[in-house]
Amino acid sequence: MTSVGARELNELGERMLLSGNPASARELFEQAVRSDATNASVWINLAAALRGLNSRDEEMQALQRALTLEPNNLRAMLQKASLHELQNDTRQAAYTFRMALRALTPATRVPAGTNELLAHARKVVEANNRALESFLEERLTALRAEYSETQLHRFDRCLSILLQRKRVYQQQPSFLFFPQLPAIEFHERTDFPWLDSIEAATDDIRAELLDVLSEDSGALEPYVAHGTARSIGQKWRDLHQSRRWSVYYLWRDGVPYPEHLARCPRTVAALEAWPRCEVPGASPNAVFSILDTRTRIPPHTGVNNTRLIVHLPLIVPPNCGFRVGGEQRQWEPGKAFVFDDTIEHEAWNESDEPRAVFIFDIWNPHVSEEERALVSAAVAGVSEFYGFSQQRDVR
Repeated sequence: MTSVGARELNELGERMLLSGNPASARELFEQAVRSDATNASVWINLAAALRGLNSRDEEMQALQRALTLEPNNLRAMLQKASLHELQNDTRQAAYTFRMALRALTPATRVPAGTNELLAHARKVVEANNRALESFLEERLTALRAEYSETQLHRFDRCLSILLQRKRVYQQQPSFLFFPQLPAIEFHERTDFPWLDSIEAATDDIRAELLDVLSEDSGALEPYVAHGTARSIGQKWRDLHQSRRWSVYYLWRDGVPYPEHLARCPRTVAALEAWPRCEVPGASPNAVFSILDTRTRIPPHTGVNNTRLIVHLPLIVPPNCGFRVGGEQRQWEPGKAFVFDDTIEHEAWNESDEPRAVFIFDIWNPHVSEEERALVSAAVAGVSEFYGFSQQRDVR
């Protein structure tokens, strides 16, 4: 019999299933797989007929054959998980449901009528994760007590990801990706001892910002100012050409603003310890960033992972926050932190007062001096080739 005959048998079997005759459907599907054993859909249909006949071992065998042919077949994984539930193997059911949900992508064709089962799968996986969490914590209690003096935040993050409390975020620079740099949301503050002198000047830096706001506020400009409302995308439209997120540049894309620098001499003096990221047409950048009341900066990523971003909080009312990847921080005036802006991040000010942060960029310390020189030359070459900077981003 040809493969066409096998397809016809499969169609006849499907009709028998729909009419409530799983025994006849089984016979037709078995004939079809004897003719053509390479079609995963026929094996899944055979498994469905065997479900109707309560032949669970044979159903599992048929599903295994289907998954051997198509390991990410959603229908087969969901049926296998539900079969584990019928067999009262709740942990294996949750594991298989989890694999099915992980296989879902925007391009996945979800079979009709599957949404209810997917919702059930998510509930099963969530319940299993919490059971697993309790199970593991009980077994880790003694070790945690033994290592009570040890910093365990990386392990805690690992466990949160395993238990699906947090997701994995990768570096996603919009312009330049430098491979084999660690994807670290917030870098250890102790790795940047030169920040001590800048933090010590917080009061001076804040005072100069307040002078600017009271005497030269017209020099502030919307941060999201490039493109048009249509070209910039839906998520940026509320901030496009808006003073709700405004900035006062000292350096921008490697270009100093002499008048602004002259207005802020104590800030400039504090930056003497700053290890500038020197990239023609791109860095250094140093800017006062003002986020207005009831304003949110949507999730986004930066342009280049060979640099990192420093935030020195100056004015921080309550209900302000900042997220990089799966980690959140509250700004504390005078306490700087360093983060990788090529990992998805967002900021918000839910208060009734503006929030102000001083922002500047530095080289990623994992990039060598030789690599920095080459990156700088390459970025400058791209700008020269196109006749404009490729580095403009929305941070």
